[in-house]
Amino acid sequence: MCLVYVTDEPDEQHPRLREVTLRDTLDRVNEALSRSIAGVKSAGCPPKLAEAMRYAVFPGGARIRPRLCLSVAAACQEDEPATSNAAAVAIELLHCASLVHDDLPCFDDAEVRRGKTSVHKVYGEEIAVLAGDGLIVLAFECLATSNPGRARRSVDLVEIVARSVSAARGIIGGQAWESETAIDLKRYHNAKTGSLFAASTEAGAVAAGADGAQWRALGARLGEAYQVADDIRDAFGDSDKMGKPVGKDVALGRPSAVAELGIGGAKARLKNQIRRAVEAIPECPGAMALRDTILFETNKFLPPEILRQAA
Repeated sequence: MCLVYVTDEPDEQHPRLREVTLRDTLDRVNEALSRSIAGVKSAGCPPKLAEAMRYAVFPGGARIRPRLCLSVAAACQEDEPATSNAAAVAIELLHCASLVHDDLPCFDDAEVRRGKTSVHKVYGEEIAVLAGDGLIVLAFECLATSNPGRARRSVDLVEIVARSVSAARGIIGGQAWESETAIDLKRYHNAKTGSLFAASTEAGAVAAGADGAQWRALGARLGEAYQVADDIRDAFGDSDKMGKPVGKDVALGRPSAVAELGIGGAKARLKNQIRRAVEAIPECPGAMALRDTILFETNKFLPPEILRQAA
């Protein structure tokens, strides 16, 4: 399984393409993230805060959002890898920040994240709050300084990413909906998860110099599919294998696809959203490779053991 990626020395009319494995893409994300986090420490950040920020980011999960961003950029024949890297890093930093804050006692009060002790349990609540804040600011620093020669792209990327974490339509609003008495499931899913996925595809296209607007639907549908899968994992998963607590939706009275649609309906929505996501891939040089990559990745949304339990 591979995706199409443009070399650094493309011919203007016929860019040379090479195959990049999924592992290559993950390595690219982690290397870019490591450089960004290292910059915080070298700039004189208080040691404990710098350590907590790195702890929140490494080791990471599947990095699905930044890899999706790079996959779209590659499919659009990216011409400035540094800009694509900055977009991918910003999105992952914001995702990591949301996890740090989500685990705090005032929200989920979770002791484990990604298979290790959560940030506030290791460094204390005060440093955890600041670490999350620091990651948010670092995300926008990365976007603002990624490519001074392409100011228009940087401005567009800042707007796209900022919208994805906003109080109105982004993950901040998604978190806030959990405090409301009446919640529309689709609106909740779109804000909490879909917004950052939509930003991943839109930003990937814009970073490559393409029209980002036509790529939002792909990310939004993948985001909803991922959240439905997460609802199923929360209902039927094992906390040790998941690397985080399960059963939180029921315990905290949250809306979920399983509670609203039943397991059969949730699985049907998951399948439908993946199909619609693939159909939403715009025409581009790497469309077929991107389609194969998305099908491969979404096939891992639900591990076989959860599928058996949720049958």
